[in-house]
Amino acid sequence: MAARTLGYRIEALDPDPACAARSVLDRCIAASFDDVEAAEGLARGCDVVTLEIEKIGLDSLRAASRFAPVRPSAEVLEIVQDRGRQKIWLESHGFPVGPWRLASTSVQLQEAIAGLGGRCYVKATAGGYDGRSQVEVGGPSEATAAWTALGEAPCAVERALDLDAEISVLVARRPGGEMAVYPPSLNHHEARILEWAVLPGPIPHVVAAGAVEVACGIAEEIGLVGLLAVEFFHQAGGSLVVNELAPRPHNTFHTTEVACVTSQFEQVVRAVCDLPLGSVEVMRPGAIVNLLGDLWLGGAPPPFEKVLELPGVGLHLYGKHTPRAGRKMGHLSAVAATAEEAVALARLAKERLSR
Repeated sequence: MAARTLGYRIEALDPDPACAARSVLDRCIAASFDDVEAAEGLARGCDVVTLEIEKIGLDSLRAASRFAPVRPSAEVLEIVQDRGRQKIWLESHGFPVGPWRLASTSVQLQEAIAGLGGRCYVKATAGGYDGRSQVEVGGPSEATAAWTALGEAPCAVERALDLDAEISVLVARRPGGEMAVYPPSLNHHEARILEWAVLPGPIPHVVAAGAVEVACGIAEEIGLVGLLAVEFFHQAGGSLVVNELAPRPHNTFHTTEVACVTSQFEQVVRAVCDLPLGSVEVMRPGAIVNLLGDLWLGGAPPPFEKVLELPGVGLHLYGKHTPRAGRKMGHLSAVAATAEEAVALARLAKERLSR
C-alpha cells in the first residue's frame, strides 16, 4: 500500500493466491518461496525485489538477483535464516550476544544446558518465530524431551537471562550507505509472543544510544539494503545483548504508522528503491497491541465498534482469512500525550474486545 502511494506497480510471489496483498497487486504469482523459476519470473517483471518474510529459498533469491536487484540480498538472508549462523556472525564481528552454545545431538544438548548453568531456552536453528520452535528447560534432565519436541534438529541453546527490558531498533539503509534510525521501541511479550510495543520507548538515554550504535553497526557490517530490526535484551545488570535480527518491516514498529512522520512501510520502499529516506521523527507517542486469532475462535468477529469509539485508537487488520490460536491477525494502535498513556489506552481497547 505504501508503494502504491509512491506510484509503483506491485507484483508479488506468495504460496497463497488469495494472500493478504492480493487486492493491491498488479500481478500475483502463486508459487512456493523456493520455486526458482517463479522467482525468476517475478524479477523479470520488476525493477527491484524485496521480501517480507525470511523463509525464502536462497536459490530463489539468487535466481531473482540475475534479473533485478534483490534488497536485502541472499547473503544477508543466509546469515539471518539460521539462528546458530546468526549468532556466530554477530560474535565474530564483535557484537554482544548472551551466553549460548550450538547442539546437534541430544547428548550435546544435555552438555550445553549443563555448561550454561541449567535454565535455558532451546531454539531450533531453522524456522520458528513468535515463540514457536523453542522450549524453556530448567536443567540437563529435560534435554531429551526438548530434543524430541524440536524435531531432533540442530538448536541454539541460550542461557536464560535476568532482563530489565526488551527493546528493538529499526534501521533503514540505502544502497549507497545512507541510514535512518528510528528511536528504540520498548516491547512486552507474553508466552514469547509480542503483546504490546511503544514508541518512543521510555528507556534511559544511555541504553537507547547504545542500542542505536550497535544496530547501525550491524546494518553497515552486514551490507543491509532495506530495513533491519535488531531485537535486544537489556539485562538487569545494565548491559545490552542482541537477541535476533529481522531484515524486514517488524511487528514492534507498526507504531510508526501512527507515531512517526514516515512509517516503516514507506521507509522500506524508499530504501530498496534508492529514494531519499524519510524523517524518523516521532510526532506523538504511540503504542500497539497485537490481535491474535484466539479472538475470532468464538464463532463471531470481535466487537471492534467498542474500540473504535475510543479517541486515539485505530484498528489495523491484515486481511488473513483463517484465524488460528496464536496467529497475528492485526493490531490496535493508540496515540496519547505520553508513552505510558499510549500503552494504557491500547491495552484498555483490547480489553473491550474480550468483554
